[in-house]
Amino acid sequence: MRALILSLLLFVTTPLQETIVMAQSKDDVPARNKALVEDRFNAWRNGTGNPFELLADEASWTIVGRSAASKTYSSKEDFLREVIRPFNARMKEGLKPAIRNIYADGNTVIIFFDAAGIARDGKPYTNTYAWFLEMRDGKVVKASAFYDSIEFNDLWTRVAP
Repeated sequence: MRALILSLLLFVTTPLQETIVMAQSKDDVPARNKALVEDRFNAWRNGTGNPFELLADEASWTIVGRSAASKTYSSKEDFLREVIRPFNARMKEGLKPAIRNIYADGNTVIIFFDAAGIARDGKPYTNTYAWFLEMRDGKVVKASAFYDSIEFNDLWTRVAP
């Protein structure tokens, strides 16, 4: 009788334990995504990496607003070729980010940060950004970026790559 009761308890509690583990794993997704983004921002600040390493090859990146670079880029390579590489070529000292806050909900990470560097003409570039990153399997698959278009356009037109 005792063996039957133990078997029954094991049978009833095992699915419950599996459900709890699955729920915890699902709940861990935002924390894992947030940690990945934060790690790449810290690497960017330290000069040992950057957040663009998280982009999936087929990721789309939308720059919202009316800056010279505002549009949707349909792949990682398009975005790097048309925005990031020309931007970096305009800089004497690359951008260093300072995270104001970072939020994660489901598959979305929102990072609010300031970034500053020195352009090749010796003038400082500073801007404030908000990026909304949709993630899948540890990679950014879709991004929407907001920043001060006036500051960006000034650099983009003032300094040639």
